Amino acid sequence: MKTAKFWRLSMGDMEILLGSPVLHRPQMKKPMWIVVLVSFIILFLTCAYLYRMQNTTSCNMFYSKPCIIDISVLAVSHIPVSVYIERGITLDMPQNPKIAFMFLTPGSLPFEKLWDNFFQGHEGKFSVYVHASKAKPVHVSRYFVNRDIRSDQLVWGKMSIVEAERRLLANALQDPNNQHFVLLSDSCVPLYNFNYIFDYLMYTDKSFVDSFRDPGPVGNGRYSEHMLPEVEIKDFRTGAQWFSLKRQHAVKVMADHLYYSKFQAQCESCVDGKNCILDEHYLPTFFTIVDPNGIAKWSVTYVDRSEQKRHPKSYRTQDITYELLKNIKSIDESVHVTSDEKKEVQRWTCFWNGFRKPCYLFARKFSPETEESLLKLFSNYSSS
Repeated sequence: MKTAKFWRLSMGDMEILLGSPVLHRPQMKKPMWIVVLVSFIILFLTCAYLYRMQNTTSCNMFYSKPCIIDISVLAVSHIPVSVYIERGITLDMPQNPKIAFMFLTPGSLPFEKLWDNFFQGHEGKFSVYVHASKAKPVHVSRYFVNRDIRSDQLVWGKMSIVEAERRLLANALQDPNNQHFVLLSDSCVPLYNFNYIFDYLMYTDKSFVDSFRDPGPVGNGRYSEHMLPEVEIKDFRTGAQWFSLKRQHAVKVMADHLYYSKFQAQCESCVDGKNCILDEHYLPTFFTIVDPNGIAKWSVTYVDRSEQKRHPKSYRTQDITYELLKNIKSIDESVHVTSDEKKEVQRWTCFWNGFRKPCYLFARKFSPETEESLLKLFSNYSSS
């Protein structure tokens, strides 16, 4: 591509472009008008080059202004991804952007038929990735065949869960057309049709990462001062693991070693005897530190925690009604309750590009037995 070739310029090419070798060449007697003309041409070309680097999709090495670069440049460059990120690089939107649907599941997905219904007719606008932690999935939908990622055994609440999420991201990032990355569980179902969800995720500059400050035992109570100086308690956050990331944020996650290693050291060894649930704290804290304004602080995946038990409510066949699903879709406030004695209720309105919108695109936890009921209702409840 045209924009990438500027990064392949050698130092010699840069010197020639900028005209500095002229200063070291033997002086030649030439008419003054030729010298002036050549100098003017060199100056003009240099200014045009720098202007182009500042205002097109090429990366600007001379200004602090954020720039844009195609992800293919990262693939062939020897410069670490973290260096590009430090320069404020975003990623160029391809002609045919896609959403990567990344499923984290123990084995087979009980709602493949429902997802097959959801995906039909939208080929070329999505990618599917399946990470199974226990048994190799048996697929019933063509969209899921040969989309499995080899994985290690996972233990919920441990480092292996976040490592699995990173494996999903690493595989999905290899497709340059994937521009949004959604992590889903085996109990997740879509609440809207494909077009609504595609537009909701693709046409916003935000990632959706559940993140709130909980002073209680399952929030700040899991923080350790061993995470200093990189992670301060004022930045420590809690949230559900089911994220939805823009591509630039997915790249940042994969490039991170500093904060990831801090959480790894803390949570694997249970420093201070504290049970640090990594998947509930790493990403909420990471984005609070590196890009707090780049995320909407709620997950687009709904779960019912109204019973205030350790595990959220699980839906059974008798629970599945059109009214239930429409009620979930109508929620436009994100609500969290702290785990301390105060049980403080934190709520904020869900804004999408400045407009008040429903918060949730997906919902969990649905029992496998509910699939037939959901299939019967899908065409009705999923219409926006």
